[in-house]
Amino acid sequence: MSMPVRLISLLTGAALVSGCMMEDMDVTRAASDPQPVDPSHYSARTDHGRVVAAIDTEAFHPALLQNRVDYETEEVPGTIVVDTKGPFLYLVEENGKALRYGVAIGREGFGWTGTGYISRQARWPRWTPPPAMIKRSPELAKWAKGMPGGVNNPLGARALYINFGNHDSGYRIHGTDAPNSIGYAASSGCFRMLNQDVIDLYERVEMGAKVVVM
Repeated sequence: MSMPVRLISLLTGAALVSGCMMEDMDVTRAASDPQPVDPSHYSARTDHGRVVAAIDTEAFHPALLQNRVDYETEEVPGTIVVDTKGPFLYLVEENGKALRYGVAIGREGFGWTGTGYISRQARWPRWTPPPAMIKRSPELAKWAKGMPGGVNNPLGARALYINFGNHDSGYRIHGTDAPNSIGYAASSGCFRMLNQDVIDLYERVEMGAKVVVM
């Protein structure tokens, strides 16, 4: 099982997330009068010939679902800010607001902080495990030339590719075939989102958008 990033506790105490107990979330961010998304956002849908499965929102703490929240920052609207202590991804909006999404972050030894920018966007992206990952998990060798995009692909419905300077960082913001990992340190350094959320983010983010990971 992936390890919890931070154990979630709000004013009402501990809460169950995907069947696992999580406590000690940042209360000021999680309880700051969010404007929750319409529940139909997480319903099943057909997307480019593939079916995006419905999300059982009752299995997630509400803070890990999409919310519009107050968010004071010096970053300009359109910037993506990942708060690894949340773990949340914020899309900065005007007038001190942001869209906030729950994410999964890099597990121990794979986390990182820094600044990059979105260099590419893809629908139902192809996934190619890097050599180091194949070395750690030899069963992935069958995908050394790439796994076609689809509902069982680890990158899920969308991917936003992060560059550092002029080179591909190897890190992505992407969907997932493992929704129960959201809220946990579970990846090899990428930021996983629920497929409905990453589709929403994909439609809002412009190429070249700044990405800040804290």
